[in-house]
Amino acid sequence: MKVKELKLSAKSLFLPLFLIFVCCISGCRKNHHSKEEGNDRDLTQIKDSGELVVLTLYSSTSYFIYRGQEMGFQYELSEQFAKSLGVKLRIEVANNVHELIQKLLAGEGDMIAYNLPITKEWKDSLIYCGEDVITHQVIVQQGNGKKKPLKDVTELIGKNIYVKPGKYYDRLVNLNNELGGGILIHKVTNDSITTEDLITQVAQGKIPYTVSDNDLAKLNKTYYPNLNINLSISFDQRSSWAVRKDSPELAAAANKWHKENMTSPAYTASMKRYFENSKMMPHSPILSLKEGKISHFDPLFKKYSKEIGWDWRMLASLAYTESNFDTTVVSWAGAKGLMQLMPATARAMGVPPGKEQNPEESIKAAIKYIMATDRSFSMIPDKQERLNFILASYNAGLGHIYDAMALAEKYGKNKLVWKDNVENFILLKSNEEYFTDPVCKNGYFRGIETYNFVRNIMSRFESYKKKIKS
Repeated sequence: MKVKELKLSAKSLFLPLFLIFVCCISGCRKNHHSKEEGNDRDLTQIKDSGELVVLTLYSSTSYFIYRGQEMGFQYELSEQFAKSLGVKLRIEVANNVHELIQKLLAGEGDMIAYNLPITKEWKDSLIYCGEDVITHQVIVQQGNGKKKPLKDVTELIGKNIYVKPGKYYDRLVNLNNELGGGILIHKVTNDSITTEDLITQVAQGKIPYTVSDNDLAKLNKTYYPNLNINLSISFDQRSSWAVRKDSPELAAAANKWHKENMTSPAYTASMKRYFENSKMMPHSPILSLKEGKISHFDPLFKKYSKEIGWDWRMLASLAYTESNFDTTVVSWAGAKGLMQLMPATARAMGVPPGKEQNPEESIKAAIKYIMATDRSFSMIPDKQERLNFILASYNAGLGHIYDAMALAEKYGKNKLVWKDNVENFILLKSNEEYFTDPVCKNGYFRGIETYNFVRNIMSRFESYKKKIKS
């Protein structure tokens, strides 16, 4: 009887033990797959998936959207690198450096494409790779005029320097202590003013000096040639791209690609586009005041402006601001022709391949684009007011204007009025506090260009009306 009972007991125990064993095996496999699908993703898995997921930050030197097109120096390098691997690029944007690293370690991206400072803190978790970029802080000052630019840090004593709180302010305080005091440091705590705003103020002569990283200073010098950025005030800081520790093959591929492509035409073109080529266009006014001609293209402006109900002189003012009536010009961003349409926009608006610099084709396409944009702002009842939004969108792209409208509404301003309302928020789109706001869908944007763009066109239009008969 006892033997029988023992056999029954063994049988009764077998099934639960078997089920536990199966569950353990299943759990192990599940954990294994979870790891494979998460962080354990190196070059082989990336190539198999056909996609490289790159993490970066919104900024004028890394990634932004301009006229509906992804742009930025780090973006272009990432695109070139992805192409060399034979995969597509997908960009994921973080809000700050800490989040950038956390997303990478969590497996939300394969690589950080941003000038990430190389520090001991993250050396156990990351492999730094790609180009070893050397950055340092510089004094931004005017480089021409009666006043000679400062050439030595000792000359900062007695000078007024305006900086944002953080690393620039901290460096100035340390430098001031090293020099025994005397630098007049002004901490700019206004959240709506960015470092790039301060650089603009230096260029315009509103403040004498500010401080910036040298790469940001170089980019802004392409907008303001009168700047001098030669005086360094900090030690060099190394920075580069980064991948997780479990992606050594990807790191090696990035190192190899950077080494082989530093002098390639594509790399050189990107470097020049963002940090060397001037983004200022020389302007000449009216073709012939005596003959009442704004440009050689007046007949085309008169012909096609009727289709959108514009005064032809407004269309001429837009063209002048865009291209200076030069049909061969190609902007730093790749926009072409008289009306400076981006290649994708030109194709969408029906410009035949190779005809981007044909003045009539350019104007016809611009008219189509303006008509489409007009429909996108149908919620603005006043036609004259809507014109401001159309012009702003022509410069910035629809998405950034929608973001500025959403911000205006959130902060109690009229989202259907441009001047002193929405235009103030397009300015704030270069400020991290605002472009990371949940109501913004398109990230960083250098809004001062659009702010000035609309005002300049309207001002020029008024001048044309006074000088040129309709």
